[in-house]
Amino acid sequence: MDAADQAVSARREPQTSAAALDALWRRLHWHHCTVLASTLTLGLMALVLDVATGPAQLSPWVVVQTLLGDVSSIQATAIVWNIRLPAALTAWVVGAALGLSGALMQTILNNPLASGYTLGISAGASLGAASAIALGAWLPVPEAYAVPAHAMVFAALACWGVYALGGWGHAAPDRLVLAGIAMLFLFQALTSLVQLLASPEALQQIVFWLFGSLQKATWPKLGVMAVVLVLCIPWVVRDAWPLTALRMGDARAAALGVRLRSLRLRCLAIVSVLTGVAVAFVGTIGFVGLVAPHMARATVGEDQRWFLSASACMGGVLLSLASVASKTVYPGAVFPIGIVMALIGVPCFMLLVSPRRKEVL
Repeated sequence: MDAADQAVSARREPQTSAAALDALWRRLHWHHCTVLASTLTLGLMALVLDVATGPAQLSPWVVVQTLLGDVSSIQATAIVWNIRLPAALTAWVVGAALGLSGALMQTILNNPLASGYTLGISAGASLGAASAIALGAWLPVPEAYAVPAHAMVFAALACWGVYALGGWGHAAPDRLVLAGIAMLFLFQALTSLVQLLASPEALQQIVFWLFGSLQKATWPKLGVMAVVLVLCIPWVVRDAWPLTALRMGDARAAALGVRLRSLRLRCLAIVSVLTGVAVAFVGTIGFVGLVAPHMARATVGEDQRWFLSASACMGGVLLSLASVASKTVYPGAVFPIGIVMALIGVPCFMLLVSPRRKEVL
């Protein structure tokens, strides 16, 4: 090959490389869009099935007709719009909030087992709700408002405790994880103490609340949760690039200009809000924030623009399917969704810690 041929070849190689990278980007983009579209379609089907399932069985076609405005059946309209649809949408919103919060925790702590549940934020919210139920008439506000307010405040307190025990902004992710585990055991012990001192009536309410349930879902409560989730999304989208850089390690992220301390503090605040609101209205539901991010990571990778969206969508699908299962375990009765989700999450957790976990993660 003479010098002219070598020069022509050198000019073509960058063009070929650029074309290959462009083709790869297009394939990845199409794959990510397909995954999200498939997840949303599955979630819509799970939502319809959730509304159709219950003591008064309705066919999915009747549910779809009712949702589209058919009021020929007064009974079906009342069941769908007044009873089942708020609970089904609540499952979706709560699952999305928990899935998103779990994805944020795993990213900022670089730990595949991190979530709002395993790091004590859900336990803090549970303590707040249990104390509000136990105090009952001693509170100056009605219990319907006191329980969610206490849960949110104690979730924020748990988040602050994790950050403080972890050494504020200078702590390594491992120290934050250890601080979260300490807060988990602390708040669980305090919740047990509240149960020990509570009256029999309050104890029954606390235990039922800790199981997790969607049966008290209403349109106003759903509106509050949906508004909080929508308000948190822009902050998460804004931090998508810094979070992606953080997955390469603290040193590289700092070299790229990421402010690690403010990023972690901001994400912990968002996690506390999302977890506190979710737990405040439906009780303690674990494993959604742990399992959904791993499912998302296995399908869309570590690009946070897609990873966070997929985690939220898969969290909604998981909890929606768990809601369907909770109504089919015992025909005519509703099994606590927190127990059903734990039964689903435990095998996934065992799979994550198995010797072959590297093939899964």
